Amino acid sequence: MTEQEIINAVNKVFEESFEIEKERLQPQAHIFNDLGLDSLDIVDLVVALQKSFGVNIRNEENIRNIRTLGDVYQFISELKNKELKKN
Repeated sequence: MTEQEIINAVNKVFEESFEIEKERLQPQAHIFNDLGLDSLDIVDLVVALQKSFGVNIRNEENIRNIRTLGDVYQFISELKNKELKKN
């Protein structure tokens, strides 16, 4: 999966699950302050990302470091790369 495919898929999750306009989905956008998600939304985000990418996120410590949309892109990219190395 290319970096652009990851970005597009993550953005689609934010658009469909949280009804966030495409223009607001910038890498530097802070998930809480700029995009308006709250702690309950994060649970929905994790579930949507797991479904979209076929990965298990719950056991990943790095998820605690996510603050921006760019962090989400990076996190998913690292998970997918880790998955490829296993196979």
